Amino acid sequence: MERDGVSHRTKSAGISLILVAVAALVAMTAGCGSSSGGGPSASVPVTTVDGAPNYASSSNWLALPQTTAKKVDVFYLSDTTYSKATPSSPDIGPIDDPKMQQGAKAKFTTTAAAFETVGNIYAPYNRQVDAQHKSTLPLAQQLSLEAGTPTSDAVSAFDYYIKNMNDGRPFILAGHSQGSNLIANILSGYMKQHPDVYKRMIAAYVIGFSITGDYLAQNPQLKLATGPDDTGVIISYNTEAPVMKVTNPVTMPGGIAVNPITWTTSETLVSAAQSLGGIEVDPQTGKAVVDASGNPVKVQHYADAQVNKQRGVVICSTADPNQLAPGVPAVAAGIYHPYDYPFYFFDIRANAENRVAKYLQK
Repeated sequence: MERDGVSHRTKSAGISLILVAVAALVAMTAGCGSSSGGGPSASVPVTTVDGAPNYASSSNWLALPQTTAKKVDVFYLSDTTYSKATPSSPDIGPIDDPKMQQGAKAKFTTTAAAFETVGNIYAPYNRQVDAQHKSTLPLAQQLSLEAGTPTSDAVSAFDYYIKNMNDGRPFILAGHSQGSNLIANILSGYMKQHPDVYKRMIAAYVIGFSITGDYLAQNPQLKLATGPDDTGVIISYNTEAPVMKVTNPVTMPGGIAVNPITWTTSETLVSAAQSLGGIEVDPQTGKAVVDASGNPVKVQHYADAQVNKQRGVVICSTADPNQLAPGVPAVAAGIYHPYDYPFYFFDIRANAENRVAKYLQK
């Protein structure tokens, strides 16, 4: 694909189409190690008596670190990768749905992998609401569904991690889309009940989900990032093309966006030249394209960023929405939801490293 006569794989685009329907993605093995020490075991039953995931089973974890050599952890929740196989399939998929797990493994390479240099990554699977079913519901019902079984799983996994694997280390919370909604629910629920745990949180990257003024008002213990250095804060944004006139199905009214290059809420345009780079994504597998050493291929100076407070999003004007159309009727061209991480991958990595350094200096 080309834009203005420049090859898509070279300077101008570099970031290939990610299909929203990731159910057919090929499984990925990289990044999914076994836990060190007394963590989950493959010999433990996958579910409990009531059918809930048993997070003592390693089968319920997308990623566990081989070692805990890094001083901090990252707890990551994946975005929606469950897709109903038939109309009669459950609206909330089982924890061991193979296509959900395959999709989550692929998504890991374009999202959670940004934190691989930062901390020991712990990423559980959780039961997810089917994206197509969710899109047919009013916003309140969508949030209610995700506040049920998916949040229960996320809280259970996080509680297991804190009690059995964290060993008192400071940590980052991170997610995307439905995973970020669950992170927001952990922040407003679990953290409120466990202020001692919250004190160890370096930052929460709640990307691809709207953090609203109402949410912050209801949770005064939480605060949004105001710059690149603050800790104990939330970072949130959704990405769009300029002059979007349709409703964005992944945003909420009153959302507050943080610029992923400057890490402020200022509406000042930040050029692509100021970005530390995005990554290229394989359109067939949905995975990050990697070099001979297994590192994500960097795309330099691709995405600019400008906060639009009226829409509560970050605007990227340098991408071509026709090349990056999501490919599903429910999501209009110019809604860059699948690219929230890939556009600013190395900005996110550097910022997480910086916030860790600031936290450890305290």
